[in-house]
Amino acid sequence: MIAVVLGLMSGTAGRAADGPLKVFILAGQSNMQGQGFIKADPRRNEGKGSLEHLTRDPATAGKFKHLLGNDGQWAVRDDVWIHYLDRKGKLTVGYGGTEDRIGPELGFGNVIGDAYEEPVLLIKLAWGGKSLAKDFRPPSSGGEVGPFYREIVGRTKAVLADLKGEFPELGGRGYELAGFGWHQGWNDRINQAFNEEYEKNMANFIRDIRKDLGAKGLPFVIAETGMSGMEEKHPRALSLMKAQAAVAGHEEFRGNVAFVGTREFWRDKGASPTGQAYHWNTNAETYYLIGEAMGVAMKELRASPATAR
Repeated sequence: MIAVVLGLMSGTAGRAADGPLKVFILAGQSNMQGQGFIKADPRRNEGKGSLEHLTRDPATAGKFKHLLGNDGQWAVRDDVWIHYLDRKGKLTVGYGGTEDRIGPELGFGNVIGDAYEEPVLLIKLAWGGKSLAKDFRPPSSGGEVGPFYREIVGRTKAVLADLKGEFPELGGRGYELAGFGWHQGWNDRINQAFNEEYEKNMANFIRDIRKDLGAKGLPFVIAETGMSGMEEKHPRALSLMKAQAAVAGHEEFRGNVAFVGTREFWRDKGASPTGQAYHWNTNAETYYLIGEAMGVAMKELRASPATAR
């Protein structure tokens, strides 16, 4: 099986909801951290592009109403937990790069939480300004192993080894390492040498993470570094996105690695809180849609016979 069931508890043969915790890792750099504004700031394009605005605007309120509880406050899921470096708890808004932002975790967690009867844990591991060629460099690429590659492996193992301490309400039920989501690329996109080795490094990263976490065939979803949308023309940007897509086409990865296009989720600065193009203009809709698309792709991989290799 792809996802190795670790730390099995006794008596997990009952209802599906009593089965092992489904654990998904979300990793990358600042856009996996997440920079989408939660509060509508009237000084920033009248609040456009914030999560609050999305829940109030008639054009988008229907899509995002599930993020609000009956009391009008932000909903807190009782079946999805998140561990993000120094923050943890039940999934709600505020697990972006700072507590006033969201990232892909919100859309991903809602899709995956709806997909399983068992509870879900997201282990989010993201740091700003990090390259795959150096900071996340996998062992199989040669040279010095990236310190943040080691962080991903070490922190994942540490959380899973102490589930009872981290989440007492979940610690006794066992877990299944079920998938890995990746959103990263800016620091390789702006460096020609890093850009040229991205496809090789990404393929090695997948192989090495699977080996080091003991999860052969672990489903991987790669979200495109699609900032600037369909109008992007810079050669390095285009080549990096091409490399990300190419990895999913490798014969060994067919059916167990998916590439998610994101360029359609770009919102220009006139519809966003800021004009920070490298952070998707800090548009909350963009970050939610990226996470949602990653969640849908992950569900499809999990249902694929190829994930049982």
